[in-house]
Amino acid sequence: MASFTEENYLKAIYHLSSQSDGKPVSTNELADATQTRAASVTDMLKKLAEKEFINYKKYQGVTLTEAGNKIALRIIRKHRLWEVFLVEKLGFKWDEIHDLAEELEHINSQKLTDKLDTFLGNPKFDPHGDPIPDAQGNMPTSGTIQLAKAKCGDSLTIMGVSEDSSPFLQHFDRLGLKLGLNVTLTDISEFDQSLELQIAPGKTLRISSEVAMNIQVSLKKSS
Repeated sequence: MASFTEENYLKAIYHLSSQSDGKPVSTNELADATQTRAASVTDMLKKLAEKEFINYKKYQGVTLTEAGNKIALRIIRKHRLWEVFLVEKLGFKWDEIHDLAEELEHINSQKLTDKLDTFLGNPKFDPHGDPIPDAQGNMPTSGTIQLAKAKCGDSLTIMGVSEDSSPFLQHFDRLGLKLGLNVTLTDISEFDQSLELQIAPGKTLRISSEVAMNIQVSLKKSS
């Protein structure tokens, strides 16, 4: 059994490792992600290693063991299911749900999680477009890329966002963007790599490269 704090660390390790193609996560990366002093992170890593949730060697970074990976995926599954529930059933906005889901994800009831999944119709993705692991920990594939990596002329569909902070989501909304929106990348600035999108006939929108790096899109196939 992992504690509330241990679960948060395992989830943070999973996310950081996923962002770096499975490379070991450094203590400093974890300290930044958890907003904790490096010394405190080291103490927690020792505890997680003793419970065999992680593989840890000083100065060599940390990876999840099979047991740790299962716990991380279970927490992520609950978090994203609760986000779906909060938006679809309780009417919360997508920029209001992260902190609530952070609390709800630690409810330790597999029966509740399974019933929640069934009640919601077994969703594959949360309101931000993030994939939801199934009960066995299998993660559905989205086949998306960063908008910043798309090419000029590409026809795209906005599928998700990789940044779920309230300021970013509110900015996304103010731009008039939404998941499922079809856009065409019409220009990439050589000066600052900002992108121009055609979001409707005769209507274009220019966004910064930083925003584009946090938007996930799929490439529309030619008919």
